[in-house]
Order: sequence, then C-alpha cells, then structure tokens
Amino acid sequence: MEDMLVDALERLLADVCQPETIRALEAGQSKDSLWAALADSGFADVLSPEAAGGAGLSLREAVPLIEACAHHALPLPLPFTMVARAALAETGAHRVDGAITIAAGAPQAGSDSIRCARVPFGALADWVVVDNGMPALWPVHGAAIERDGIHGSLDADVVWPAPPGNAIPLPLADWQAIAACVSAVQMAGAMTRLLEMTIAYANDRNQFGRPIGKFQALQQQISVLAERVFATRMAARIGCAAQGWRVERCAAAVAKGYASEAATLAAGIAHAVHGAIGITAEYALQNYTRRLHAWRLAYGAESYWHGELGELWLAGKVSALDFVRTTLSPDAI
Repeated sequence: MEDMLVDALERLLADVCQPETIRALEAGQSKDSLWAALADSGFADVLSPEAAGGAGLSLREAVPLIEACAHHALPLPLPFTMVARAALAETGAHRVDGAITIAAGAPQAGSDSIRCARVPFGALADWVVVDNGMPALWPVHGAAIERDGIHGSLDADVVWPAPPGNAIPLPLADWQAIAACVSAVQMAGAMTRLLEMTIAYANDRNQFGRPIGKFQALQQQISVLAERVFATRMAARIGCAAQGWRVERCAAAVAKGYASEAATLAAGIAHAVHGAIGITAEYALQNYTRRLHAWRLAYGAESYWHGELGELWLAGKVSALDFVRTTLSPDAI
C-alpha cells in the first residue's frame, strides 16, 4: 500500500508543485490553491487511524511520503501536518483544517506578547504546535507573522498578543525530537534530489571535449555526495523506527545529528559541480540547498544532537558498542 501512496503523491506533487509555484509562494503569494489540492488528496491524514478517516500508517511507513515532499521542494508543512493530525486523533479532538507546523522551541513571553522564534514554514502555516510543557495547537489567526528576511525563506517569528483561548490540547510527547526526525527525513529527500540533479548535470555539461562527469576529481566528489545521501537516508529511518507517530530521543539524535552534519557538505559539492548556474533563481538547485541549510539548524543542529547522543550514552554507563546494540537496534527502538 505504501508504494501506491508514494506513487500517487509523486504524481500529485509533480503536477501542483512546479518551480514557478514555489517561487511565487516564497515571494508572498497565497498558498490556498496549493494547500487545497493537498488537503483534497487526503495525504495529511495518512498517520491518523482508519477510524478517524486516515490510512493508519506509522511514521516509519510514512518516511517515503515525507521524502517525496522534500524531493519536490514542497513549500508547505505537509509532513508536520500529518503528525499533528495523528496526535489530534489520539485525543479524540476534531480534525482542524489548514497547514500545521511545529515551533522550534518553547514560546518566549514578553511584556505584551508571546513569541515563537524562527518557526519553520511559519510564514504559511495556519496552526503551530507549541510545547511549553503543556503542548497545544495554537491558531495563527490573530498572530503577527515576522518573516526572517532571508531570500526565499518561509521561516518566521509568530507573535501572539496573549495565549489564544481556542488552543487545542495535544498529547504529551517529545515534540522537538519528532520535528527533528521529520526534518531529517526531509533533508534525506532533498539530498536525494541534489544527487540526481548533480549526476545529470555532470553528464550533460561538456568541457574540454567531454562531459565533466568523466573527470576523476568530479567523480570522487560525486561519490562522496552519494555516500552522504544514502547514509542520511539510513539515519533518518533509524530516527523514525518506533511505532506510531512518536519517536525515541536517542534515535532522533542519530537521525538529525547526521543529517545536519551531511547537509553542508552535500550542498557544497552540488554547487561546486554545477558552478554559477546553481545559484540562479531559474534553476531549481537552490530551492533544495537553501532548505538544507535552514533544516540543518531547525530543532537543533549537529552539535546539539551529537551532544544529546553523548549524554545518553554516558548516562547508560556501558561501552559504545553495547550502547548501539541495546539502544539503537531495531528491537530496542
């Protein structure tokens, strides 16, 4: 069933998520028509149980769907919406309409406002998962949206004058780890597309009478890129190996730590092979590398998650090998 769902989502995204659509949304155009197409497809409910109108998939089974979203540089938080709707279904609450994202940290209370800083996809979200110890879904309606000013970025500060009275409670969960795992899967999908574009360009671009992909120096760099891409995909799958929509923090540390570490190198190699064309607005490469740099930092960069993993290992007072065997094996997760 998962293969059929992935094929269907790939076809949908190829149709509705063209590069010009991405550029338009990044420039401030309404997301309504694109979100309507996604909402009508039902993919936002794939993690929800069948009794709630969903497909009953686990996060592990939904990994190819999340990768597909990033593979097409979807500028909307469909993967986060999948998780949040599954969480809502667990509480028995009614499903909410609109795009849902997850705040990157606890809200910051000021004298006259409450701010969630650098919320991924915050510029286009309708709801934000806010975890201040009592996780809840906060509506964006009535909040101020302050975009970060970076070219093409959809991250934004979301500022409420007061805690919204119509917030919807969510189950207790490690929302940072969940968001980190979903981000790692998205990074894997974006890196996969980088690799495809880089190989195609290296085979098509001729210099000194032959494709540049025939030069050993470029072949070596592309092989490094391929190794990082597939290692990131493996790490992301470790992160999402638990049952249901929740994740284990240790597995999340592996997934996001490695994905963030690989992102900078992957983006650098892809741009090095492409040269100047890779940074032009009309060429899609920068759609993926910009997102990789943003996702690398979101919910904790590699230094943060490597530190988390080290602390978890030291707390267990076992050897590194035993830690991997007992904590990161599929049976343990």
